[in-house]
Amino acid sequence: MFNNKIISVKDQIADQLRSDIISGALAPSTKLSEQTLSERFGVSRGPIREVLLQLTKEGLLVSKNNCGVSVNSALDPSMQALMIDIRRKIETYAISTIKNSFTEEDFAQAESILARIQDAFSSEDFNEVTKADIDFHRFLVFKAGGNELVNLWYPIVLRMRMNYKRLSTPKACVEEHQAILDALRAKNVTLAKKCLMANIK
Repeated sequence: MFNNKIISVKDQIADQLRSDIISGALAPSTKLSEQTLSERFGVSRGPIREVLLQLTKEGLLVSKNNCGVSVNSALDPSMQALMIDIRRKIETYAISTIKNSFTEEDFAQAESILARIQDAFSSEDFNEVTKADIDFHRFLVFKAGGNELVNLWYPIVLRMRMNYKRLSTPKACVEEHQAILDALRAKNVTLAKKCLMANIK
């Protein structure tokens, strides 16, 4: 689902800006200029405009009349708690939905994403850790409900990540995700949900 596909220039720019926002390289309230971004990425303003619209829909940016586009603010604690609750509901629904349909190919795909997490930790590439972590959970959500469910889930995850303070050790992070897969393989839905809830904080 995530590998061996050609990524368009527009998607590459969107991916880089997401990383910049989530990592804090682009701080909340930072204004973004189409002209500056077009010069940075060496493209016309058309693709930049599309990317800014996309990231606004995802909740990472805000657009205001006469003020342009800027990086959204981090969630306050009560909203963060609400987002966590909604995300857990979507992903536990996904676990229930895929419990009997997860194939060996699916397990291999999920294991390959876990390997990416481990490799990213080893090279201290924490942006890649975040991307691979999101990809792992997105894979489960996609298997349960396709793009329709992913489109509901994805903006929630991105907004949560804007003020994400929990950084597991590499061993703990991989083990938490592995525990979800092990429970799914054993068809122990209750345990899989428990492991998932422990991972989403």
